[in-house]
Amino acid sequence: MNLRLWILVGIVAISGFSQGMILPLIAIIFEQDGVSSSINGLHATSIYIGILLISPFLEKPLKRFGYKPIIVLGGLIVLLSLFLFPFWKSLWFWFILRLLIGIGDNMLHFGTQTWITSFSTVKNRGRNIALYGLFFSLGFAIGPMMTRLLSINESLPFIISAGLSFTAWVTIFLLKNEIPDHDSTEATSFFSTFQRFSQVWKYAWVAFLPPFGYGFLEATLNGNFPVYALRIGVDINAVSIILPAFAIGTIVFQMPLGLMSDRYGRKKILRFVMISGFLTFLAAAILEGSEAALFSCFFIAGMLVGSTFSLGISYMADLLPKHLLPAGNIMCSIFFSFGSITGPFIGGLMIEYIEGISFFYLIAFMLLTVFIALFFFQPQQQQSAYK
Repeated sequence: MNLRLWILVGIVAISGFSQGMILPLIAIIFEQDGVSSSINGLHATSIYIGILLISPFLEKPLKRFGYKPIIVLGGLIVLLSLFLFPFWKSLWFWFILRLLIGIGDNMLHFGTQTWITSFSTVKNRGRNIALYGLFFSLGFAIGPMMTRLLSINESLPFIISAGLSFTAWVTIFLLKNEIPDHDSTEATSFFSTFQRFSQVWKYAWVAFLPPFGYGFLEATLNGNFPVYALRIGVDINAVSIILPAFAIGTIVFQMPLGLMSDRYGRKKILRFVMISGFLTFLAAAILEGSEAALFSCFFIAGMLVGSTFSLGISYMADLLPKHLLPAGNIMCSIFFSFGSITGPFIGGLMIEYIEGISFFYLIAFMLLTVFIALFFFQPQQQQSAYK
């Protein structure tokens, strides 16, 4: 594996650390300050609103300037936003900073994942994207542990995250810039991007459901579970251990699932993990009174559905020609954002207004819906052997 791949996945690891930290950290801070769970959940959507806002505008500059400038600018936005959190504690100011982090993170992830999918072959695509997901999950697993630093100083987690982001950001300057492949006859205007979205949707719509499901799952667990756990009597220190269990499970099985998808096909592996994840969260709903059982369910769920974003990207790349990969990667980010926005908001409403019903049922229902779509999907065109 070359230096380019290692630098790109290293940058993604620090991005995962920041995202894994900021969702539960701010959720706990707001809960302790008496902010309602519905407002808390709505506030968590700001990062994903930022992802949605910038998504339609990324394809043209990527094709004009290349991967490196997009990643550099995105990383700079993220690290500056993290640095500004301690300066003013305000709902609206923090909302804007999280929105900016969403914009920067989307630029960073769009640049890195499109770069990786473009230089990967069909035979090693699953492995390379799994490595991308693995390093993101490594960072994401460590992030929630930073909530323990709240007892020392509320600003300390933000300062540490900003410092790590700067360290990773510097490494991108070691890489030589590249321009993505594109059809020389196609336009690269804002409106032509939406025309390519329709082409991408026609052939690969089902590949965007796993990123949607992962966004829904990730944001709900990190944005709603800390609040839900505190309300059902789970200790805050236990929350800081249970949450990373999902990411640790993802780390354990990210590479094996990627390699299995290279061998057996993305669709088969996706169907297996979705139905298994559905059953695991049903078990979590039944056993939520036990901290040990929740830890086990989160770990098993991470092993099963923690790779759905990277598997979805790989499946999308299998279904599309190379010149549509930038548009396809944008749509993966858009659907991830839709899931990430709807998850915490619906979860927050469920926690506040529906008593006696576990919010884990919400996650289980979503995973079952994605499984049904994958089960019945038939490709429009034989683009790949991985159907």
